[in-house]
Amino acid sequence: MAVFESTATELLADLTSGALSAAELTRSYLEQIEKHDGAIGAFLSVDVDRALLRAQWIDQQRRAGKQMGLLAGLPVAIKDVLCTKQWATTCGSRMLEHFVPPYNATVVEKLLAAGAVLIGKTNMDEFAMGGSTENSAFKRTHNPWSLDHTPGGSSGGAAACVAGSLAPLSIGTDTGGSIRQPAAFCGVTGMKPTYGRVSRYGLVAFASSLDQAGPLAKTAEDIALLLEAIAGHDPLDSTSADVPTPSYTASIRRPLDGLRLGIAREHFGDGLDRQVDAAVREAIKVFESRGATVREVSLPHSKYAIATYYIIAPCEASSNLARYDGVHYGYRTEEKSMLAELAEERRVLEAAGDREKLESLDTSLVRMYRKTRSEGFGAEVKRRVMLGSYALSAGYYDAYYVKALKVRRLIREDYDAAFKDVDLIIGPTTATPAFKLGEMNEDPLTMYLQDLYTVSANLAGIAAISVPCGIATSGLPIGLQLQAPPFEEERLLRAAYMFQQATDWHTKKPNVQ
Repeated sequence: MAVFESTATELLADLTSGALSAAELTRSYLEQIEKHDGAIGAFLSVDVDRALLRAQWIDQQRRAGKQMGLLAGLPVAIKDVLCTKQWATTCGSRMLEHFVPPYNATVVEKLLAAGAVLIGKTNMDEFAMGGSTENSAFKRTHNPWSLDHTPGGSSGGAAACVAGSLAPLSIGTDTGGSIRQPAAFCGVTGMKPTYGRVSRYGLVAFASSLDQAGPLAKTAEDIALLLEAIAGHDPLDSTSADVPTPSYTASIRRPLDGLRLGIAREHFGDGLDRQVDAAVREAIKVFESRGATVREVSLPHSKYAIATYYIIAPCEASSNLARYDGVHYGYRTEEKSMLAELAEERRVLEAAGDREKLESLDTSLVRMYRKTRSEGFGAEVKRRVMLGSYALSAGYYDAYYVKALKVRRLIREDYDAAFKDVDLIIGPTTATPAFKLGEMNEDPLTMYLQDLYTVSANLAGIAAISVPCGIATSGLPIGLQLQAPPFEEERLLRAAYMFQQATDWHTKKPNVQ
């Protein structure tokens, strides 16, 4: 059996026993990337020399009898939204195409401290804004199960590289479903931790009150391994929660006796694909066969979640992306481009005889800002920045942004009420399996509805996980979502592990090898 068919937990056991070296393992994955990523497009950059040197150093440390970290020797891919020292962090945007951070994100530091081998930076929708990884400025990522379908987004590269056996573990980010939706589309396991469980320091912000980094892997057991390595309080991040971090790897195999599952009636309505509905209901029966009790719960304000999310997130994006002005760092328009625009405007005004506008023609720094942002940002980023700027503008702030914050509070209260009666909420991750690339490019509203079942967890700040639970007749995977109260990742992982011990959907692989 090739190493890339094993789980990360199995690979770690082989590394620890000496049956496999970190250099051999890393080389195997680099060869896989060389062989298959041309078709998949999961990676934006792969640093072969850096990865091999790191793996060789870990082997030397292990041979010397040094104490090894939790992930010692395991290759890990990182979404290109996390800062990596002396390694470009582009966020999938021309705006940051040549940006090389002078420091590592805390998540990256924790991975290095745990002995991980950083194998590459994965493709993503620009600044994490999108649901198909088609908004990247550099390339499209393809679903390994069907190359003409999307892997989901915005962490499409992070999910596709695990599904395509190009890395055993990867780090994504989830602002409205950007880990869980790609996990469902690509047939892998992906978790959005509770907001504050994993440090956001060095994570390039899209929406600061919603963004959360998290793990993607083949199994819940692998997720536990990676989450344990990256979780924990960080004094560098003011939103980091100062709460204890359990040993997820130590507890994941413990049975969950008396598990109470809630089925949110709002997640089984119109628009849910019949095959997805059937697969999720079969998954619920699996839990029942393992002793879980099931009851219906209601999340009445979830019908407002998409509208609420697409006010709050763009508002925060318009604020966060204001810093990209072409002055301090990042892309700046070429002077000749700006001068050409100025000359064309002057020609039009002269032809029209508009002396007043000619006299006030802007030749200042403002023109450079405008031209830089126009050229540096893609269409979806511009759309969301404009939406946010409008909602935050005078006369509309109270009507849109403040009202959205009030609804967000109601959505959280729905969860609080439901979790008084149940331990976890179960339902579909997405309404359909993966859609075709290009299918929704001209219909952004339909694309936004892909987040229908995932955005509420971000608005409420709770933990959620997607696990494979079926395969549609099209041959594409189906995802099951479990949601837990804040900081109950341990319960979430144990439930996901319980399900995967009783099923084999997580073992299914696309025909990449």
